[in-house]
Amino acid sequence: MPGQDEADQGGRAMNLYLWGMGWGIPVEAVDDLRLQMGLDPSQPNNVGDIKLTDETSVQNMRRLQAAREGRIMWRNNVGAIRDERGVPVRYGLANDSAKVNKQVKSSDLIGITPILITPEMVGAIIGQFTAEECKRPGWKYTGDEHEAAQLRYLEIVVAWGGAASFTNGVDVDVIRK
Repeated sequence: MPGQDEADQGGRAMNLYLWGMGWGIPVEAVDDLRLQMGLDPSQPNNVGDIKLTDETSVQNMRRLQAAREGRIMWRNNVGAIRDERGVPVRYGLANDSAKVNKQVKSSDLIGITPILITPEMVGAIIGQFTAEECKRPGWKYTGDEHEAAQLRYLEIVVAWGGAASFTNGVDVDVIRK
């Protein structure tokens, strides 16, 4: 924390909230500093020049917003191709087979959210597995077969202690235990 450089933190870049905690600065003061710096995470559509027009733009906006909040999110492409021998190669999380992929569809964005453990647990910071299923602006859950499989994945993440949600760039429907 105070006086530590990036190398001392295992190569992790520190965000303002972690820095503030290290110096005993109240979260409210860090929130105010972020506002003064133009880093207002309460305005999800105000992320650079991204205009929310489709699912890809929502993904890009959510990844930028996550970075501003001190989280990291990666794109999780899911599918299958055949190699030069004709053997299927599956990629993406929870895509062990076509049968599994039909029942459980992993999220568009996968990441880690830093969590400060309470003082009685020595103040260690852990990374919470995070999954976000991005949808086009205006999307609402209908429960069709594809969406139901996506919801099952989000429920698995939450059941194992992760954070998971559907998002259309404006609304974030957090899945809770």
